Amino acid sequence: MACGGIAQGQYHNPVIDESLPDPTVIRADDGSFWLYATENIHNLPIYRSTNLVDWSFQGTAFTDSTRPDFVPDGGIWAPDINQINGKYVLYYSMSTWGGEWTCGIGVATADAPQGPFKDHGMLFRSNEIGVRNCIDPFYIEDGGKKYLFFGSFHGIYAVELSDDGLMLKENTRPLRVAGDAYEGTYICKKGKYYYLFASIGSCCEGLKSTYTTVVGRSESLMGPYCNKEGRSMLDNQHEILIKASNHFVGTGHNSEIVTDKKGQDWLFYHAVKVSDPEGRVLMLDRVQWKDGWPEVENGVPSDSHDKPVF
Repeated sequence: MACGGIAQGQYHNPVIDESLPDPTVIRADDGSFWLYATENIHNLPIYRSTNLVDWSFQGTAFTDSTRPDFVPDGGIWAPDINQINGKYVLYYSMSTWGGEWTCGIGVATADAPQGPFKDHGMLFRSNEIGVRNCIDPFYIEDGGKKYLFFGSFHGIYAVELSDDGLMLKENTRPLRVAGDAYEGTYICKKGKYYYLFASIGSCCEGLKSTYTTVVGRSESLMGPYCNKEGRSMLDNQHEILIKASNHFVGTGHNSEIVTDKKGQDWLFYHAVKVSDPEGRVLMLDRVQWKDGWPEVENGVPSDSHDKPVF
């Protein structure tokens, strides 16, 4: 056994014992992984890894002079990193607590995952697009088109984007795809199904946090997304993926799925550590697929697990 009672070849959760809520991750052209999170570290933190387990802080996406400012005194929350047309494109939320009609989603670009990121400003704001609490962006391409999903406890919505991903497509209108129980959207396609991952409950109440990761599936990107019984996420019906354990609560807002060299799928998310409930730490767990549905072992965070294979 290695120090701390963890066998060699295993990792221990949390993989980063710092507050890194709402993670998003991307694999760069050189095979390295880059992770971004809500700005508990001012100007939005960036971390790098080669194995999903060992991470090093690389700096921030913005500086005090380059950070977005379309919401006065707003925080940069829940980023979503992508590669579009050879650029690293970072969508982000900007909001203040309680600012559900003044918050919005912006976009920034860079030539490399470490930045520097050039802010292109606001894509849209809640009071302009008519959707309350426009935060938690998620980008996806499907059928040659580009879409952004977003929303937080007032419906999950989708809009179509321009070819460069930097503007709304002309005359696009928000389409509701899930109910008011959800935030933190992530969608992936596996086989014939699209899977919509989201979070329910309270994210940010320390040990009282009830955040839980859930999922539904559909044969169409725009839904309807349903649970195993065929009941719709538009009616707040879903399957639970990750719930609280004895050691971690507030388990939610997952990242993109990453597949290792062995074909195993992995998911980041944040949680509150019961033994030290300050902040929301970074968690990693394996996702397995059974009868066309994703599962995490026992439906709770692992304390330790065999490492991904790279």
